[in-house]
Amino acid sequence: MANVKANGIQIEYEIFGKKTNPAIVLIAGNGAQLNFWEPEFCEMLAKNNLQVIRFDNRDAGLSTKFDGAGIPDMKRIYQAAQEGKPIKTAYTLEDMADDVAGLLDALEIKKAHICGASMGGTIAQVFAYRHPFRICSLISIMSSTGNPNNPQISPETLAIVTATPPSGREAYIDYTLRMWKNIWSKGFPFEEERARRYCEESYDRSYDPQGAVRQNAALVANGDRRQQLSLLTIPTLVIHGTADTLFPVEAGKDTARTIPNAKLLLIEGMGHDMPKGTWESIVEAIVSQVNDTSHYMGNDAAQYSQ
Repeated sequence: MANVKANGIQIEYEIFGKKTNPAIVLIAGNGAQLNFWEPEFCEMLAKNNLQVIRFDNRDAGLSTKFDGAGIPDMKRIYQAAQEGKPIKTAYTLEDMADDVAGLLDALEIKKAHICGASMGGTIAQVFAYRHPFRICSLISIMSSTGNPNNPQISPETLAIVTATPPSGREAYIDYTLRMWKNIWSKGFPFEEERARRYCEESYDRSYDPQGAVRQNAALVANGDRRQQLSLLTIPTLVIHGTADTLFPVEAGKDTARTIPNAKLLLIEGMGHDMPKGTWESIVEAIVSQVNDTSHYMGNDAAQYSQ
């Protein structure tokens, strides 16, 4: 792995595949580190002639932390959002999207396919309308538009995913496994060994629950993106599970309706996660999107890197 200075912060990243291939940036969700995008998944994309870039968002993993900003009061932030009042946060989703642009600058990449999951999908959406000339296509996975009329997460699930995890390693791993079991895809068997390995690696690499709260505050403060998304003209692929308990499937359908000409892939039984049983379908859809976009872009398709 390596790191660069970009958009005024330090960003940890890793590349799979040849640097001469079209680039795709993978953006992780709330509190997740770059290891959310597992090497095997990245290699599957790289074998399809892609340069795959995974990285730590600000306030996660080994990228710059904002601990000096303190811990936001999420109860007040949710209340302010419901009342339409201004929300002050340590940084914004726009800042996080600009981090991606800064990373591309540092890697001397002019344009890339931008793919995000969960909160990473919202960052990808914001990138699309803030940096329209830097994006080849948008892939939004298990995300939403911020539409307040969409079905909301249940209070029980919200309490589980927003609780402060314990600081001890074993207690943290047990807590996180319980959380994953709660939101796991109902149509696929729970992969406990894989989930445990992910939890252990995440804890040992960087345990920082405060960063996840600040990221969540930025997400809530961003609000409804439908107006900006409705003006997009870039090729877009929306992927969503029919059994998602965090962002119910209507959120994916709403995203596909809002972005003009977006393609929608619904995966039966997938929840707010990516079981290995879904990887082949997801990779196939992403690669098809990239190939279709290359045809759409014509001569510009070869001009991904400087």
